[in-house]
Amino acid sequence: MAGTPVASWRCRWCAGAEGTVVLDLGEQPAADVFPPVGTADAEARYPLRMVLCAGCGLAQLEDDPTEADEPRGVEPAALVAQAREAVADLAAAELAEPGASAAEFPSPHGGSWSGLLAAHGLTVLDDGGAVDGVPADLVVDSLGMMHDPDQRAALAARADRLTRDGVLALHVHPLGTILRTSAWNALRHGHYAYYSVSWLVRAARDVGFVPVGLWRYSLYGGTVVLALARAGSRPAERGAGTAALAALRDVLDEEDAAGVTNPRSVGRLQDAVTRTATALRSWLDDHRAEGVVGYGAASRAVSLLAVAGATGADMIAVVDASPAKEGLSMPGTRGSDGTARVPIVDPSALTVLRPRWVVLFVPDLLDEVRRQYPEVEASGGRWVVAEPTPVVVGPDPIRTR
Repeated sequence: MAGTPVASWRCRWCAGAEGTVVLDLGEQPAADVFPPVGTADAEARYPLRMVLCAGCGLAQLEDDPTEADEPRGVEPAALVAQAREAVADLAAAELAEPGASAAEFPSPHGGSWSGLLAAHGLTVLDDGGAVDGVPADLVVDSLGMMHDPDQRAALAARADRLTRDGVLALHVHPLGTILRTSAWNALRHGHYAYYSVSWLVRAARDVGFVPVGLWRYSLYGGTVVLALARAGSRPAERGAGTAALAALRDVLDEEDAAGVTNPRSVGRLQDAVTRTATALRSWLDDHRAEGVVGYGAASRAVSLLAVAGATGADMIAVVDASPAKEGLSMPGTRGSDGTARVPIVDPSALTVLRPRWVVLFVPDLLDEVRRQYPEVEASGGRWVVAEPTPVVVGPDPIRTR
């Protein structure tokens, strides 16, 4: 239960034993295991809780008894655009200079910055981010480090990969954004850490690194790239420029005001679970008879549908562009009465099904999917952004509840 001390637990960074449960989603299916369509057996469910360490302030997954098996998704245009902006910003700050070497730690979220770095004249070391590879002048990690259960080892591996004057660029979806946008369903098995920038700065100092700049982006409600370098190195002495340092100070001030290390403040995410799930449940009850399709079989959709109690009686299907998810279904959507799970179908189904409503589970995809699938609105359908409460998209978005 949220707000209670956690027992028999050790922090993934400082190994402390004192922490508070700040978000509890109860028993949830593994968000990366998609059952084949037609499978009748109920999938296993596991506790899903976020704990805030009282010692170091890291928000983290309490436990994960699941085994990662996530089908590779298709990289959305919004993520591609953000990567392009980030590499350009690093280049402008002279942290990604032509002739320098670069290495990238991989991420299950897909995509890569390697091509963009090469286009800026860097030599990309093609070793998949191996810890024991050749030292690099720039190491990038885009939404990857949070997938490591041992956070101290994960940060040390990235720091060790750098040359003496190298720079580590971490792209993260910070806890401050999660709180501001009430994105409680960022919590999932396999995502072991939910970083505040404040925590990252403190953790970096523990391994001899200091922040040299930060850049903000609109992706997922607000992501950041934090640049770190060894204390006393050239990048640490000169920094990444006035604007990048000012942005870092602004984020640290905002996080302090938001209370990212305060269990009571972070625990407000629990209230958002009820609001969002209740709103979606009510909306589905009102509209399911008209023909509802979802879009985006992302991990965040799994917990949302599960908490809202959505089943195949509520949604015809969930559309997803990933070929790896074709023929599968959404975990957690099989009804207790035996109602089938919601199947995952490819985008061509939009033309065949002609749904009245297409519920979008990843808001960042809105502009992209409206351009790609004009047949939805051409046939009289409407897009609906699912969170924080369903919003029908039109010339002027209409909040339905």
